[in-house]
Amino acid sequence: MIRFGEEICTNLDAALSREWLDTNGLGGFASGTVNGCNTRRYHGLLVAATKPPVGRFVLLSKLEETLIIDGRRYELGTNHYPGVVHPQGFHYLKQFRLDPFPTFTFRVDATEIEKTVFMVEGENTTVIQYRVKGEGARVQLEIRPLIAFRDYHSLTHENGALDGRIEQQPRQISVTPYGGLPALYLANNADDIESTGNWYRNFEYEVERERGLDFTEDLFNPCVLRFALNSKPNAAIVVSTEPHDVHAVEKYRQREISRRKDNVLRSPVGDDFVTSLAAAADQHIVSRGEQKSVIAGYHWFSDWGRDTMIALPGLTLPTRRYDVARSILRTFAQHVDQGMLPNRFPDAGETPEYNTVDATLWFFEAVRAYLAYTGDLAFVRDELYSVLNDIIAWHARGTRFGIKPGTTRFALWRTLLDVWVMNPRGSDTTAWLLSRNGASIACCGMRRAAICMTLLTADHLTLVSVRIKYSQ
Repeated sequence: MIRFGEEICTNLDAALSREWLDTNGLGGFASGTVNGCNTRRYHGLLVAATKPPVGRFVLLSKLEETLIIDGRRYELGTNHYPGVVHPQGFHYLKQFRLDPFPTFTFRVDATEIEKTVFMVEGENTTVIQYRVKGEGARVQLEIRPLIAFRDYHSLTHENGALDGRIEQQPRQISVTPYGGLPALYLANNADDIESTGNWYRNFEYEVERERGLDFTEDLFNPCVLRFALNSKPNAAIVVSTEPHDVHAVEKYRQREISRRKDNVLRSPVGDDFVTSLAAAADQHIVSRGEQKSVIAGYHWFSDWGRDTMIALPGLTLPTRRYDVARSILRTFAQHVDQGMLPNRFPDAGETPEYNTVDATLWFFEAVRAYLAYTGDLAFVRDELYSVLNDIIAWHARGTRFGIKPGTTRFALWRTLLDVWVMNPRGSDTTAWLLSRNGASIACCGMRRAAICMTLLTADHLTLVSVRIKYSQ
Protein backbone atom coordinates (compact mmCIF):
# COMPACT_ATOMS: atom_id res chain seq x y z
CA MET A 1 0.00 0.00 0.00
CA ILE A 2 1.17 3.53 -0.79
CA ARG A 3 0.13 6.14 1.78
CA PHE A 4 0.83 9.84 2.22
CA GLY A 5 -0.18 11.55 5.43
CA GLU A 6 -1.10 15.09 6.35
CA GLU A 7 2.50 16.30 6.15
CA ILE A 8 2.55 15.61 2.39
CA CYS A 9 -1.10 16.21 1.57
CA THR A 10 -1.29 19.71 3.05
CA ASN A 11 2.03 20.73 1.50
CA LEU A 12 1.06 22.08 -1.91
CA ASP A 13 4.37 21.51 -3.69
CA ALA A 14 4.91 18.07 -2.18
CA ALA A 15 1.41 16.92 -3.15
CA LEU A 16 1.66 18.32 -6.69
CA SER A 17 4.82 16.29 -7.30
CA ARG A 18 3.05 13.00 -6.52
CA GLU A 19 0.66 11.53 -9.07
CA TRP A 20 -1.72 8.58 -9.17
CA LEU A 21 -2.95 6.47 -12.08
CA ASP A 22 -5.73 3.94 -12.54
CA THR A 23 -6.35 2.13 -15.83
CA ASN A 24 -9.06 0.11 -17.56
CA GLY A 25 -7.20 -2.46 -19.68
CA LEU A 26 -8.21 -0.65 -22.87
CA GLY A 27 -5.57 2.07 -22.89
CA GLY A 28 -7.88 4.48 -21.06
CA PHE A 29 -7.07 5.84 -17.64
CA ALA A 30 -7.88 8.17 -14.77
CA SER A 31 -5.03 10.18 -13.32
CA GLY A 32 -4.16 13.25 -11.28
CA THR A 33 -2.09 14.53 -8.37
CA VAL A 34 -2.73 13.44 -4.80
CA ASN A 35 -4.39 16.77 -3.93
CA GLY A 36 -6.62 16.80 -7.03
CA CYS A 37 -4.98 19.71 -8.82
CA ASN A 38 -4.42 18.81 -12.48
CA THR A 39 -0.91 19.70 -13.60
CA ARG A 40 -0.89 17.91 -16.98
CA ARG A 41 -3.14 18.00 -20.04
CA TYR A 42 -3.30 14.23 -19.59
CA HIS A 43 -4.85 14.40 -16.13
CA GLY A 44 -8.53 13.54 -15.94
CA LEU A 45 -11.07 11.29 -14.27
CA LEU A 46 -12.10 9.69 -17.56
CA VAL A 47 -9.59 9.53 -20.38
CA ALA A 48 -11.40 7.16 -22.72
CA ALA A 49 -9.77 4.96 -25.36
CA THR A 50 -12.19 5.26 -28.27
CA LYS A 51 -10.15 2.89 -30.50
CA PRO A 52 -8.57 0.64 -27.87
CA PRO A 53 -5.85 0.98 -26.92
CA VAL A 54 -5.55 4.33 -28.74
CA GLY A 55 -7.85 7.16 -29.79
CA ARG A 56 -7.77 8.63 -26.30
CA PHE A 57 -9.90 11.61 -25.29
CA VAL A 58 -10.13 13.50 -22.02
CA LEU A 59 -13.90 13.50 -21.44
CA LEU A 60 -14.22 14.31 -17.74
CA SER A 61 -11.38 16.45 -16.46
CA LYS A 62 -12.39 16.64 -12.81
CA LEU A 63 -15.15 17.11 -10.25
CA GLU A 64 -15.38 20.31 -8.23
CA GLU A 65 -16.58 19.27 -4.77
CA THR A 66 -18.13 21.42 -2.05
CA LEU A 67 -18.86 20.00 1.40
CA ILE A 68 -21.67 21.84 3.22
CA ILE A 69 -21.79 21.34 6.99
CA ASP A 70 -24.65 23.00 8.87
CA GLY A 71 -24.94 25.55 6.08
CA ARG A 72 -21.22 26.43 5.88
CA ARG A 73 -19.46 25.72 2.59
CA TYR A 74 -16.01 24.11 2.36
CA GLU A 75 -14.37 23.77 -1.05
CA LEU A 76 -12.43 20.50 -1.32
CA GLY A 77 -10.90 21.14 -4.75
CA THR A 78 -7.52 22.60 -5.65
CA ASN A 79 -6.86 24.43 -8.93
CA HIS A 80 -4.09 26.57 -10.33
CA TYR A 81 -5.28 29.78 -12.01
CA PRO A 82 -3.12 32.73 -13.14
CA GLY A 83 -1.39 34.03 -10.04
CA VAL A 84 -3.50 32.10 -7.54
CA VAL A 85 -4.36 28.64 -6.21
CA HIS A 86 -8.12 28.46 -5.74
CA PRO A 87 -9.81 26.88 -3.99
CA GLN A 88 -7.34 25.48 -1.48
CA GLY A 89 -9.06 22.28 -0.49
CA PHE A 90 -5.69 20.60 0.04
CA HIS A 91 -5.73 22.13 3.55
CA TYR A 92 -8.53 19.66 4.41
CA LEU A 93 -6.81 16.65 2.82
CA LYS A 94 -5.49 14.47 5.62
CA GLN A 95 -4.48 11.34 3.77
CA PHE A 96 -4.02 9.81 0.33
CA ARG A 97 -3.56 6.08 -0.09
CA LEU A 98 -3.52 3.49 -2.85
CA ASP A 99 -5.36 0.53 -1.33
CA PRO A 100 -5.98 -0.80 -3.97
CA PHE A 101 -7.73 2.26 -5.40
CA PRO A 102 -6.75 5.94 -5.12
CA THR A 103 -8.44 7.08 -1.89
CA PHE A 104 -8.57 10.65 -0.55
CA THR A 105 -9.57 11.43 3.06
CA PHE A 106 -10.75 14.97 3.87
CA ARG A 107 -11.53 16.20 7.38
CA VAL A 108 -13.45 19.34 8.28
CA ASP A 109 -13.90 19.73 12.06
CA ALA A 110 -15.53 16.47 13.21
CA THR A 111 -16.71 15.45 9.73
CA GLU A 112 -14.62 13.12 7.60
CA ILE A 113 -15.33 12.27 3.98
CA GLU A 114 -13.50 9.61 2.01
CA LYS A 115 -13.37 9.70 -1.79
CA THR A 116 -12.45 6.64 -3.83
CA VAL A 117 -11.73 6.51 -7.57
CA PHE A 118 -11.38 3.40 -9.70
CA MET A 119 -11.85 2.30 -13.29
CA VAL A 120 -13.78 -0.76 -14.42
CA GLU A 121 -11.71 -3.28 -16.35
CA GLY A 122 -12.65 -3.49 -20.01
CA GLU A 123 -14.83 -0.36 -20.01
CA ASN A 124 -14.39 3.37 -20.45
CA THR A 125 -15.92 3.75 -17.01
CA THR A 126 -14.76 5.47 -13.82
CA VAL A 127 -16.51 5.07 -10.47
CA ILE A 128 -16.24 7.82 -7.85
CA GLN A 129 -17.58 7.10 -4.36
CA TYR A 130 -17.88 9.30 -1.28
CA ARG A 131 -18.38 8.00 2.26
CA VAL A 132 -19.02 10.42 5.10
CA LYS A 133 -18.24 9.80 8.77
CA GLY A 134 -19.35 11.97 11.66
CA GLU A 135 -22.50 12.50 13.67
CA GLY A 136 -24.68 15.42 14.60
CA ALA A 137 -23.98 17.80 11.75
CA ARG A 138 -26.17 18.30 8.70
CA VAL A 139 -23.96 17.34 5.77
CA GLN A 140 -24.46 17.92 2.05
CA LEU A 141 -22.18 17.45 -0.93
CA GLU A 142 -22.28 19.46 -4.15
CA ILE A 143 -20.44 18.17 -7.21
CA ARG A 144 -19.81 20.11 -10.41
CA PRO A 145 -18.47 17.99 -13.29
CA LEU A 146 -15.93 19.81 -15.46
CA ILE A 147 -15.70 18.34 -18.96
CA ALA A 148 -13.06 18.81 -21.67
CA PHE A 149 -14.02 16.49 -24.57
CA ARG A 150 -10.80 16.79 -26.54
CA ASP A 151 -7.90 14.70 -27.78
CA TYR A 152 -5.64 14.02 -24.84
CA HIS A 153 -2.66 15.70 -26.54
CA SER A 154 -4.63 18.94 -26.99
CA LEU A 155 -6.29 21.59 -24.83
CA THR A 156 -9.74 23.13 -25.14
CA HIS A 157 -11.09 26.65 -24.72
CA GLU A 158 -14.49 28.27 -24.47
CA ASN A 159 -16.36 27.97 -27.74
CA GLY A 160 -19.85 28.26 -29.12
CA ALA A 161 -19.84 24.85 -30.79
CA LEU A 162 -20.29 22.99 -27.51
CA ASP A 163 -23.79 21.69 -26.83
CA GLY A 164 -24.22 22.06 -23.08
CA ARG A 165 -27.67 20.52 -22.76
CA ILE A 166 -28.08 17.61 -20.38
CA GLU A 167 -30.55 14.79 -20.73
CA GLN A 168 -32.02 13.50 -17.48
CA GLN A 169 -33.35 10.05 -16.76
CA PRO A 170 -33.97 8.42 -13.38
CA ARG A 171 -30.59 8.15 -11.62
CA GLN A 172 -28.70 9.16 -14.75
CA ILE A 173 -27.79 12.21 -16.80
CA SER A 174 -25.91 12.45 -20.08
CA VAL A 175 -24.29 15.13 -22.18
CA THR A 176 -23.15 15.05 -25.80
CA PRO A 177 -21.11 18.23 -26.30
CA TYR A 178 -19.81 17.55 -29.81
CA GLY A 179 -20.86 15.37 -32.73
CA GLY A 180 -18.49 12.56 -33.50
CA LEU A 181 -17.54 11.96 -29.88
CA PRO A 182 -19.29 9.58 -27.49
CA ALA A 183 -21.89 10.79 -25.04
CA LEU A 184 -20.85 11.06 -21.40
CA TYR A 185 -23.16 9.32 -18.93
CA LEU A 186 -23.18 10.07 -15.22
CA ALA A 187 -25.19 7.50 -13.28
CA ASN A 188 -25.70 8.86 -9.79
CA ASN A 189 -27.69 8.74 -6.57
CA ALA A 190 -27.98 12.51 -6.21
CA ASP A 191 -31.01 14.04 -4.49
CA ASP A 192 -31.10 17.02 -6.83
CA ILE A 193 -29.61 17.93 -10.21
CA GLU A 194 -29.51 21.47 -11.58
CA SER A 195 -28.51 22.44 -15.09
CA THR A 196 -25.85 25.17 -15.13
CA GLY A 197 -23.89 25.67 -18.37
CA ASN A 198 -20.87 27.62 -17.09
CA TRP A 199 -17.33 27.83 -18.39
CA TYR A 200 -14.47 27.71 -15.89
CA ARG A 201 -11.64 29.63 -17.53
CA ASN A 202 -7.86 29.66 -17.41
CA PHE A 203 -6.87 26.51 -15.58
CA GLU A 204 -3.07 26.35 -15.61
CA TYR A 205 -1.17 23.09 -15.88
CA GLU A 206 2.25 23.62 -14.38
CA VAL A 207 3.98 20.57 -15.85
CA GLU A 208 2.91 21.66 -19.35
CA ARG A 209 4.43 25.07 -18.67
CA GLU A 210 7.68 23.37 -17.66
CA ARG A 211 7.61 21.36 -20.89
CA GLY A 212 7.43 24.58 -22.88
CA LEU A 213 3.96 23.83 -24.23
CA ASP A 214 0.65 25.67 -24.07
CA PHE A 215 -0.65 25.20 -20.55
CA THR A 216 -4.01 26.97 -20.09
CA GLU A 217 -7.43 25.43 -20.57
CA ASP A 218 -11.15 26.23 -20.14
CA LEU A 219 -13.52 23.55 -18.88
CA PHE A 220 -17.31 23.38 -19.12
CA ASN A 221 -19.67 22.67 -16.24
CA PRO A 222 -23.04 21.33 -17.48
CA CYS A 223 -24.71 20.79 -14.10
CA VAL A 224 -24.43 20.52 -10.34
CA LEU A 225 -25.36 17.37 -8.42
CA ARG A 226 -26.44 17.64 -4.78
CA PHE A 227 -26.34 14.83 -2.23
CA ALA A 228 -27.86 14.89 1.27
CA LEU A 229 -25.46 12.71 3.21
CA ASN A 230 -27.44 12.45 6.44
CA SER A 231 -30.19 10.34 4.91
CA LYS A 232 -27.56 8.18 3.15
CA PRO A 233 -23.88 8.23 4.09
CA ASN A 234 -22.65 7.39 0.58
CA ALA A 235 -22.67 9.31 -2.69
CA ALA A 236 -21.73 7.67 -5.98
CA ILE A 237 -21.18 8.68 -9.60
CA VAL A 238 -20.47 6.25 -12.43
CA VAL A 239 -18.91 8.18 -15.31
CA SER A 240 -18.90 6.28 -18.59
CA THR A 241 -19.35 6.30 -22.34
CA GLU A 242 -22.21 3.84 -21.74
CA PRO A 243 -25.30 3.97 -19.50
CA HIS A 244 -24.92 2.30 -16.10
CA ASP A 245 -26.98 1.47 -13.04
CA VAL A 246 -25.70 3.38 -10.00
CA HIS A 247 -27.01 0.59 -7.77
CA ALA A 248 -24.33 -1.69 -9.27
CA VAL A 249 -21.49 0.39 -7.79
CA GLU A 250 -20.70 -2.05 -4.98
CA LYS A 251 -20.67 -4.92 -7.44
CA TYR A 252 -18.14 -3.05 -9.61
CA ARG A 253 -16.06 -2.26 -6.54
CA GLN A 254 -15.93 -5.82 -5.24
CA ARG A 255 -15.21 -7.20 -8.70
CA GLU A 256 -12.26 -4.84 -9.10
CA ILE A 257 -10.94 -5.60 -5.62
CA SER A 258 -11.07 -9.31 -6.41
CA ARG A 259 -9.43 -8.90 -9.83
CA ARG A 260 -6.61 -6.79 -8.44
CA LYS A 261 -6.09 -9.14 -5.52
CA ASP A 262 -5.72 -12.01 -8.00
CA ASN A 263 -3.02 -10.04 -9.82
CA VAL A 264 -1.10 -9.54 -6.58
CA LEU A 265 -1.43 -13.23 -5.69
CA ARG A 266 0.30 -14.08 -8.98
CA SER A 267 3.44 -12.38 -7.72
CA PRO A 268 6.32 -14.86 -7.58
CA VAL A 269 7.41 -13.44 -4.21
CA GLY A 270 5.36 -12.23 -1.26
CA ASP A 271 7.59 -9.20 -0.68
CA ASP A 272 5.63 -5.91 -0.56
CA PHE A 273 7.80 -4.27 -3.20
CA VAL A 274 7.46 -7.20 -5.61
CA THR A 275 3.69 -7.43 -5.14
CA SER A 276 3.47 -3.70 -5.84
CA LEU A 277 5.34 -4.28 -9.09
CA ALA A 278 2.95 -7.11 -9.99
CA ALA A 279 -0.01 -4.79 -9.44
CA ALA A 280 1.61 -1.99 -11.45
CA ALA A 281 2.54 -4.34 -14.30
CA ASP A 282 -1.12 -5.14 -14.88
CA GLN A 283 -1.85 -1.50 -15.72
CA HIS A 284 0.31 -1.74 -18.85
CA ILE A 285 -1.44 -4.76 -20.35
CA VAL A 286 -4.23 -3.67 -22.70
CA SER A 287 -6.55 -5.05 -25.32
CA ARG A 288 -5.99 -4.56 -29.04
CA GLY A 289 -8.98 -6.05 -30.80
CA GLU A 290 -9.38 -9.62 -29.59
CA GLN A 291 -5.75 -9.84 -28.50
CA LYS A 292 -3.48 -8.19 -25.92
CA SER A 293 -0.74 -5.60 -26.21
CA VAL A 294 1.39 -3.44 -23.91
CA ILE A 295 1.23 0.31 -23.37
CA ALA A 296 4.81 1.58 -23.47
CA GLY A 297 4.18 4.19 -20.78
CA TYR A 298 1.61 6.56 -19.36
CA HIS A 299 0.41 9.06 -20.01
CA TRP A 300 1.00 9.55 -23.73
CA PHE A 301 2.58 6.42 -25.21
CA SER A 302 0.66 3.83 -27.19
CA ASP A 303 1.83 0.24 -27.73
CA TRP A 304 5.35 0.22 -29.15
CA GLY A 305 7.03 -2.87 -30.57
CA ARG A 306 10.45 -2.52 -28.95
CA ASP A 307 9.07 -1.63 -25.51
CA THR A 308 6.51 -4.42 -25.65
CA MET A 309 9.03 -7.13 -26.51
CA ILE A 310 11.52 -5.95 -23.88
CA ALA A 311 8.80 -5.77 -21.22
CA LEU A 312 6.82 -8.91 -22.12
CA PRO A 313 8.90 -11.42 -20.12
CA GLY A 314 8.77 -9.37 -16.93
CA LEU A 315 5.12 -8.38 -17.27
CA THR A 316 3.74 -11.84 -17.92
CA LEU A 317 6.07 -14.76 -17.27
CA PRO A 318 7.02 -14.54 -13.56
CA THR A 319 3.32 -13.95 -12.79
CA ARG A 320 2.34 -17.01 -14.88
CA ARG A 321 0.13 -15.02 -17.22
CA TYR A 322 1.10 -17.25 -20.12
CA ASP A 323 -2.19 -16.68 -21.94
CA VAL A 324 -1.47 -12.95 -22.00
CA ALA A 325 2.08 -13.56 -23.24
CA ARG A 326 0.74 -15.71 -26.09
CA SER A 327 -1.81 -13.07 -27.00
CA ILE A 328 0.80 -10.30 -27.10
CA LEU A 329 3.13 -12.35 -29.29
CA ARG A 330 0.20 -13.20 -31.53
CA THR A 331 -0.77 -9.50 -31.85
CA PHE A 332 2.65 -8.46 -33.10
CA ALA A 333 3.19 -11.55 -35.23
CA GLN A 334 0.01 -10.64 -37.11
CA HIS A 335 1.43 -7.19 -37.90
CA VAL A 336 4.91 -8.23 -39.10
CA ASP A 337 5.50 -6.69 -42.52
CA GLN A 338 8.55 -7.16 -44.76
CA GLY A 339 10.25 -8.91 -41.87
CA MET A 340 9.78 -6.00 -39.47
CA LEU A 341 7.81 -5.61 -36.27
CA PRO A 342 5.81 -2.37 -35.90
CA ASN A 343 7.67 0.29 -33.98
CA ARG A 344 4.38 1.76 -32.81
CA PHE A 345 0.66 1.89 -33.42
CA PRO A 346 -0.31 5.57 -33.91
CA ASP A 347 -2.78 7.25 -31.53
CA ALA A 348 -5.50 7.69 -34.12
CA GLY A 349 -5.39 4.04 -35.19
CA GLU A 350 -3.71 4.56 -38.56
CA THR A 351 -1.33 2.13 -40.27
CA PRO A 352 1.44 0.91 -37.93
CA GLU A 353 4.86 2.50 -38.29
CA TYR A 354 7.79 0.31 -39.28
CA ASN A 355 10.91 2.28 -38.45
CA THR A 356 12.94 0.34 -35.90
CA VAL A 357 15.80 -2.08 -36.37
CA ASP A 358 15.86 -3.86 -33.04
CA ALA A 359 12.15 -4.32 -32.18
CA THR A 360 12.07 -7.33 -34.50
CA LEU A 361 15.16 -8.79 -32.84
CA TRP A 362 13.62 -8.29 -29.39
CA PHE A 363 10.65 -10.28 -30.69
CA PHE A 364 12.94 -13.31 -30.99
CA GLU A 365 14.14 -12.80 -27.42
CA ALA A 366 10.55 -12.58 -26.15
CA VAL A 367 9.71 -15.85 -27.92
CA ARG A 368 12.83 -17.46 -26.44
CA ALA A 369 11.85 -16.31 -22.92
CA TYR A 370 8.31 -17.61 -23.42
CA LEU A 371 9.64 -21.02 -24.47
CA ALA A 372 12.05 -21.12 -21.53
CA TYR A 373 9.23 -20.52 -19.06
CA THR A 374 6.51 -22.63 -20.63
CA GLY A 375 8.06 -25.21 -22.97
CA ASP A 376 5.06 -24.47 -25.21
CA LEU A 377 6.51 -25.65 -28.52
CA ALA A 378 3.07 -26.23 -30.00
CA PHE A 379 2.19 -22.53 -29.88
CA VAL A 380 5.52 -21.50 -31.38
CA ARG A 381 5.26 -24.15 -34.11
CA ASP A 382 1.66 -23.39 -35.05
CA GLU A 383 1.57 -19.59 -34.81
CA LEU A 384 5.06 -18.10 -34.70
CA TYR A 385 7.60 -20.26 -36.44
CA SER A 386 6.66 -19.32 -39.99
CA VAL A 387 6.81 -15.66 -38.96
CA LEU A 388 10.29 -16.09 -37.48
CA ASN A 389 11.47 -17.76 -40.66
CA ASP A 390 9.98 -15.02 -42.81
CA ILE A 391 11.72 -12.35 -40.70
CA ILE A 392 15.09 -14.01 -41.18
CA ALA A 393 14.48 -14.36 -44.91
CA TRP A 394 13.65 -10.67 -45.27
CA HIS A 395 16.72 -9.67 -43.27
CA ALA A 396 18.86 -11.94 -45.41
CA ARG A 397 17.82 -10.29 -48.68
CA GLY A 398 17.29 -6.81 -47.27
CA THR A 399 14.26 -4.88 -46.04
CA ARG A 400 13.35 -1.26 -45.24
CA PHE A 401 16.00 1.36 -44.47
CA GLY A 402 18.73 -0.73 -46.07
CA ILE A 403 18.59 -3.29 -43.27
CA LYS A 404 20.55 -6.27 -44.57
CA PRO A 405 23.52 -8.52 -43.75
CA GLY A 406 26.84 -6.79 -43.42
CA THR A 407 30.30 -7.89 -44.44
CA THR A 408 30.54 -10.56 -41.76
CA ARG A 409 28.24 -13.48 -41.17
CA PHE A 410 26.22 -12.00 -38.33
CA ALA A 411 26.63 -8.28 -38.99
CA LEU A 412 23.41 -6.37 -39.55
CA TRP A 413 23.81 -3.20 -41.62
CA ARG A 414 21.38 -0.33 -41.80
CA THR A 415 21.24 3.06 -43.49
CA LEU A 416 18.92 6.05 -43.47
CA LEU A 417 17.70 5.35 -39.94
CA ASP A 418 18.41 7.59 -36.99
CA VAL A 419 17.60 7.11 -33.31
CA TRP A 420 15.89 9.66 -31.11
CA VAL A 421 17.15 9.63 -27.52
CA MET A 422 15.20 11.59 -24.91
CA ASN A 423 16.87 14.04 -22.55
CA PRO A 424 17.86 11.99 -19.48
CA ARG A 425 16.58 14.77 -17.24
CA GLY A 426 13.05 13.78 -18.20
CA SER A 427 11.97 16.64 -20.46
CA ASP A 428 10.46 15.35 -23.67
CA THR A 429 10.95 18.74 -25.33
CA THR A 430 14.67 18.08 -25.74
CA ALA A 431 15.88 15.07 -27.66
CA TRP A 432 19.13 14.06 -29.25
CA LEU A 433 19.24 12.68 -32.76
CA LEU A 434 21.95 10.06 -32.98
CA SER A 435 23.11 8.81 -36.33
CA ARG A 436 23.29 5.03 -35.98
CA ASN A 437 23.99 4.04 -39.58
CA GLY A 438 26.15 0.98 -39.98
CA ALA A 439 26.44 -2.29 -38.10
CA SER A 440 25.90 -1.54 -34.42
CA ILE A 441 27.31 -4.16 -32.09
CA ALA A 442 23.98 -4.52 -30.24
CA CYS A 443 21.99 -5.34 -33.37
CA CYS A 444 24.69 -7.67 -34.67
CA GLY A 445 24.67 -9.58 -31.42
CA MET A 446 20.90 -9.74 -31.32
CA ARG A 447 20.75 -10.96 -34.92
CA ARG A 448 23.14 -13.75 -34.07
CA ALA A 449 21.01 -14.64 -31.03
CA ALA A 450 17.87 -14.64 -33.20
CA ILE A 451 19.39 -17.09 -35.68
CA CYS A 452 20.68 -19.34 -32.91
CA MET A 453 17.29 -19.27 -31.21
CA THR A 454 15.60 -20.22 -34.48
CA LEU A 455 18.07 -23.08 -35.00
CA LEU A 456 17.51 -24.35 -31.47
CA THR A 457 13.75 -24.22 -31.95
CA ALA A 458 14.11 -26.05 -35.24
CA ASP A 459 16.02 -28.78 -33.40
CA HIS A 460 13.20 -29.12 -30.90
CA LEU A 461 10.69 -29.26 -33.73
CA THR A 462 12.94 -31.64 -35.68
CA LEU A 463 12.94 -29.30 -38.66
CA VAL A 464 16.19 -30.60 -40.19
CA SER A 465 15.81 -28.58 -43.38
CA VAL A 466 15.78 -25.34 -41.40
CA ARG A 467 19.01 -26.23 -39.57
CA ILE A 468 20.73 -27.00 -42.88
CA LYS A 469 19.50 -23.69 -44.37
CA TYR A 470 20.75 -21.45 -41.55
CA SER A 471 23.92 -23.37 -40.83
CA GLN A 472 25.33 -22.75 -44.30
